[in-house]
Amino acid sequence: MKRIKIGVIGLGSISDYHIKAYKAMPNVEVIALCTRNEVRLAKAAKKHSVAKTYTDYGEMLKLSDLDSISICTINKEHAKAAIAALNAGKHVLCEKPMALNAKEALAMEEAAIAAGKVLMIGFTRRFSREAEMLKSFMDEGQLGNIYYAKANYLRRAGFPGGWFGSKELAGGGPLIDLGVHLIDLVRYLTNKPKAVRVTAVTYDQLGSRSNIVDKGGYKSVDPRNTIYDVEDLAVALITFDNGMTLNLETSFSLNLKEDRQKVELFGNRGGAKLDSTLEVYTELNNRLVNILPVGQKQLSFDELFRKEIAHFIEAINKGKDVLETAKDGIEVMKIIDAIYLSAATGKEVRL
Repeated sequence: MKRIKIGVIGLGSISDYHIKAYKAMPNVEVIALCTRNEVRLAKAAKKHSVAKTYTDYGEMLKLSDLDSISICTINKEHAKAAIAALNAGKHVLCEKPMALNAKEALAMEEAAIAAGKVLMIGFTRRFSREAEMLKSFMDEGQLGNIYYAKANYLRRAGFPGGWFGSKELAGGGPLIDLGVHLIDLVRYLTNKPKAVRVTAVTYDQLGSRSNIVDKGGYKSVDPRNTIYDVEDLAVALITFDNGMTLNLETSFSLNLKEDRQKVELFGNRGGAKLDSTLEVYTELNNRLVNILPVGQKQLSFDELFRKEIAHFIEAINKGKDVLETAKDGIEVMKIIDAIYLSAATGKEVRL
């Protein structure tokens, strides 16, 4: 196979997972890093033994032997950086959310089509063993017709700090940061229905909770926060063209006992709960039964990214379609746009 040479734009916390995953693969080499923060750039280059460093990705994209780019920047830069990379003839793996809104996401897809290059969106939750297992059950019709879903990603005091609190830089709060995973995963598991209407509310009652010590959890590489103008909590009811309804909840700050991350699906033949493990609920010989697959072991973040990166590289090498397409990212962004609009207007939004 051809040796694939990688550049990484943006060196925030998530970039480490990308770089380590690339370095674990044969015939793949990270040859260039880019960020405007020169101290962070030098530190990352030394840590990962990368010789070529840039503070301007426009200059990095001039490298003729650069095949592909990982976009790990702040959300505001996703579309701009991805389009520049595609126009320069590079394949792109862009972290979620795909962009700040659906309009930007559509422009990214258009650039990928014009360039004839791979554009993959980083929905890593699809690669968990539990999600893969549940998808196989559902594809065989074990749960029947899914007509209702519940999904929550709730943190008690889980604001990452830094740019995540800026609507201008992030596009929103927990909905666009965490809820994006839930919306995509439910759509993926249920064969990608399209949303037709949304009713939503958002709240900003608790703020960044900067007074809380020892919060733990995921942190921005620059956790200092001088602005917080995003939501604490988003709640939405989403109806799809196949008749399914999704009840969505996501928060950075909420007064609950412990953090939660769970997807529940309810069909006419069975139901399922997906969090750190998979459980299936159905009937057997006129009895209600719960099924817990044996041998479940939740993948670490590193393992999830290794699977995702391996899939991306295979798509480049073999010309295969990617699992996480630009069209998927666009549909998710349309839903997020509609949720924020419904919350702002207090009205149902039809897509």
